[in-house]
Amino acid sequence: MVSAVSAVPVAADGVVRFTVADPDHALAAVRLYQELQRPYDGPELVWHDGLWSVEVPARGALRVEYLLSLRSADGRVSSGPDPANPLRAPGPFGEKSVVELPGYQPPAWLQDAARTQRAGSLREVFFPCRRLGREVRALLWTSAGAAQRDRLPLLVAHDGPEYAEFSELLAYLDVATATGRLPAMHAALLAPGDRNQEYSASDGYADALAFELLPGILAELAVPEGAGALVGMGASLGALAMLHAHRRHPGLFGGLLLQSGSFFQRRTDPEESGFGRFTSISGFVRGVLVDSGPAPDPITVRLTCGTVEENLGNNKAMAAALARQGYTVTLGRVADGHNWVSWRDAFDVHLQSLLAGLWNCRPERPEHPEHPA
Repeated sequence: MVSAVSAVPVAADGVVRFTVADPDHALAAVRLYQELQRPYDGPELVWHDGLWSVEVPARGALRVEYLLSLRSADGRVSSGPDPANPLRAPGPFGEKSVVELPGYQPPAWLQDAARTQRAGSLREVFFPCRRLGREVRALLWTSAGAAQRDRLPLLVAHDGPEYAEFSELLAYLDVATATGRLPAMHAALLAPGDRNQEYSASDGYADALAFELLPGILAELAVPEGAGALVGMGASLGALAMLHAHRRHPGLFGGLLLQSGSFFQRRTDPEESGFGRFTSISGFVRGVLVDSGPAPDPITVRLTCGTVEENLGNNKAMAAALARQGYTVTLGRVADGHNWVSWRDAFDVHLQSLLAGLWNCRPERPEHPEHPA
């Protein structure tokens, strides 16, 4: 592959400038992958006077995740993170490079997590699930100083191991419970199977969650009586699946944290129409949006969404519909995109207030809320 040297992107006045040095013009093309605006695969950088460059409006985002693709004259392509930029973000499909714009501030609890020695207990359990025709892997966590048989409230997370690995969910819960921001608690982190199928408003998955998975979890962890002690959370399709399970089985949860929910509509999300489960999703979403209410089980729901996400519009519509039906709803905006760090950065404001409010805890105010609604 032709040798080329990129430079750390420069962000100023709401614009990010990406550059790759190529004084001999040995590269045939340089392309940027970003999630600020469609097409995500682009734009291409332009070569001039030994330098490939492009400027991209940040559109109000304070973080931008990106990849670079370099194509040589013989057609070979090398794609991946920016070698000149050491700042990376993890993800299930590999690392991405990151630009942090002026004003971005990581959550303060990350420093506490790096210093704390306390950690909750964690074990792996596999639950046989007849409705899904497979075992479901789960990570069961209990906060430090408590035991699995202590009767404590429970947080259930879709894509749970991914939340732990890429959004540091368990590190956050360690800090929040150790500092008294949250009470002692349990968490069940459910691993996905075929998430495109099971998390896409699937009645079969919702029934499996209600009648097999949650009873299995409650056989392992002691939880107080009443749905108020159970809170569900998920991101993207995982958020959709949590809302769908709640609507199909009222009384299942006392609250939900729905992050960047994939609440696709035919009118607002035509770019998603090629997704195999689009009809199922849009049909469920439309049913919620046109429901005149009141809902049979109007619980507390907190939604979060990145300000540059295409999902923001459908999350606004969902929040408004749930509020009309009697839910206690807030929609928090994060100056970021559709990624695990964006979801992480909402924990200390939105997950904390949801759990503390439902579980009668008076948390300390964070030193500086990162991205207030």
